Amino acid sequence: MLLGCDRSIDGQRAMNRAKHAIEAVVVGSRWLIVPFLLGLILGLALLVFKFLGKLANVVIELPSTPPSEVIVGILNLVDLTLIANLTVIVICSSYENFVAPIKLAQHSGRPQGLVGIGFSGLKQKLLGSIVAIASVNVLEWFIDIEHNTDNTKLAWVVGLLMAFALATLVLAIADRVSAAEDHNGG
Repeated sequence: MLLGCDRSIDGQRAMNRAKHAIEAVVVGSRWLIVPFLLGLILGLALLVFKFLGKLANVVIELPSTPPSEVIVGILNLVDLTLIANLTVIVICSSYENFVAPIKLAQHSGRPQGLVGIGFSGLKQKLLGSIVAIASVNVLEWFIDIEHNTDNTKLAWVVGLLMAFALATLVLAIADRVSAAEDHNGG
């Protein structure tokens, strides 16, 4: 009888070792996200290059450009800036949530808005940024309406903006309801 008990204990220990090994592999797999984040950092550098090129173009053509086209050029710069901000938010939030925590106390010069963003906050920031980017594109269309006479395309642009705005609103409501249920223990 004691021999059977020893086998059972040995089997349980083997299962626990296997479970811990699998958990170590699963948790360690988070480091596979790092190449994606490095790729996003490279993409951010490419955005800087594109931004500087557009800025130089706006400055060079400023004397001969009508004010409405200058505004469109500036809106293009705003658009690139919003995309760059969105990229930074995704990089920092993904790193902190999935790879390793970022400790602000050890680095007082780092902005607090880049850390402590949970999945819900990240979704809100992503959708908010997408709505802002779409809004800038719609504004560009309206400012440059003489050159953009394709009413069907304009309707799609405005429709997508409205869809993104509605999705952001629905997500915010869902997150608020979920947070209230979590707070009330439901």
